[in-house]
Amino acid sequence: MHPETHLVLHHARAAELHAEADADRLAGDVRQRRRQPRDLRGRLGWTLVEVGLRLATATPAVPKAVAA
Repeated sequence: MHPETHLVLHHARAAELHAEADADRLAGDVRQRRRQPRDLRGRLGWTLVEVGLRLATATPAVPKAVAA
């Protein structure tokens, strides 16, 4: 391939990649804004799971023998 042709193709592909990266960056910003409430819901859910596991694995209190 002729070097000048290769250079033109390289510049065209670089421009396409830059445009794709900009579009993805903008879409990522929108996804990030939409995800924030879901992140809060997820954190709350996992916190409840953790509390439930702690309660489920806690050793029950054994009543002491009553002295007569």
